[in-house]
Amino acid sequence: MPGEDGVEMTGVDTIVAISTPPGRGGIGIVRLSGPEAVRIAGALVRMRGEMEHARARRAHVVDPRRRAGTGQEAGTGRDAVGIDEAVVTAFFAPHSYTGETVVEIAAHGSPVVLEAMVRGALEEGARMGLAVRLARAGEFTQRAFFAGRLDLTQAEAVQDLIAAQTLDQARVAAQQMGGAISQRVTPAKGELLHLIALLEAGMDFASGELDDVEIVPPAQIAAAIASVQEPLTELAASFRRGALLRHGAAIALIGPPNAGKSSLFNRLLERERAIVTPLPGTTRDTVEESLALGGIPLRLIDTAGLREGGEARATIDLAEQEGIARSREALADADLVLLIHDATQPMTAGEMEMAAALDEPGVGRPHLLVENKVDLLGVDARSDEDAGMGAGGRLRTSALTGAGMEALRAAILAQLGAAGAVAESGALNNLRQQEAVNETLAALRAAATANESGLPHEMILMDLHAALRALDSLTGATTPDDILARIFSTFCIGK
Repeated sequence: MPGEDGVEMTGVDTIVAISTPPGRGGIGIVRLSGPEAVRIAGALVRMRGEMEHARARRAHVVDPRRRAGTGQEAGTGRDAVGIDEAVVTAFFAPHSYTGETVVEIAAHGSPVVLEAMVRGALEEGARMGLAVRLARAGEFTQRAFFAGRLDLTQAEAVQDLIAAQTLDQARVAAQQMGGAISQRVTPAKGELLHLIALLEAGMDFASGELDDVEIVPPAQIAAAIASVQEPLTELAASFRRGALLRHGAAIALIGPPNAGKSSLFNRLLERERAIVTPLPGTTRDTVEESLALGGIPLRLIDTAGLREGGEARATIDLAEQEGIARSREALADADLVLLIHDATQPMTAGEMEMAAALDEPGVGRPHLLVENKVDLLGVDARSDEDAGMGAGGRLRTSALTGAGMEALRAAILAQLGAAGAVAESGALNNLRQQEAVNETLAALRAAATANESGLPHEMILMDLHAALRALDSLTGATTPDDILARIFSTFCIGK
């Protein structure tokens, strides 16, 4: 039942799925979308009156064993038996999430009841000869995209919002759903379209009587290309911060036994997660835990102590040797390494070798050198000189007292390049988006080179049209079907 100013497409399947997470819950929702959504939903529930747009109506879910054979419409027959209470809300086309007629049935979150409704929708569709089927992963959002309700960056933000682990991730995803990236791209696209129109109009004019007249001078073309490039270059630079906020980072705590790695691990988490004892080698395996720092989701990895040379083979058992091997794997995979040193002891040859390896250009890893246990030095750890940033960029901390922890947290965010990650609106946050903008910039650079070389406008236009196609792929205007399928396949079934 479409709205007054909307006509629903015919020949489109009606899809159905459970839109709430698997398992039991207080509420469970079955969602239908398509031309037969109202008719099918009416066979699943018993309610008084007809469905109205955007109005929630109380209903009862019909017992599937009593749905057929009453000789009446299953959803309205007096003999239909209710097995659950429900609230039914209809959104008529085109005023819905998908642009089609959508019906949502919210019942108690019993998997049995929800699955019975889905099964009933398929059975009723088959009985009535209607095209009704289970929704594919992300198909509701995909239909919203094809209906023009969302562009592709907004559709991707739907998945980001569902997967958000921190409030800042949710906030940025909501901005993206509101079209933050499109708003940054639209002015540049408008200028690019204007330049293309100028050149094409000039070519049409020059193809007449005034073949030798240069309609658009090279200086004007160069200025226009530069004007398009500037905001897109800023947008491309936002990828690192946007990707960090979306995907987070892994941080490995490494160092010799008894340096206080586990204590520092617990202090960063602000709870006792890793076992701590005075005995070296207590941590036998990597211990992982998640936390949010400055809105950035982090995976913190506590590792087994790395021992000196032959000591690892001569004095420890097989379990600790395996833990050390896993520590080295964590070191290789980490986005940031915290090299923990006991401030009461001199640096060992092994620690200096590890620090040198982390500093080695091309093969090293981003890292921070943390001198822990400053509370055992017999000094006032509250002073800036004895806690926080020490000489040579070393961070001085006490896992016991908490001294220097704020400086450590700030240094972690700075080392990850997280400054401004949360504040920036419309940042690119996945590789597809970055590639689209980079491809646009490459085509614009080619157009600028062609203009400087005095090539005909036809050649410049080829590059400008390539830039426009790449820019359109960012929002989905020219994205191939296989890429769309890959994007929406990552969604949950009911979204």
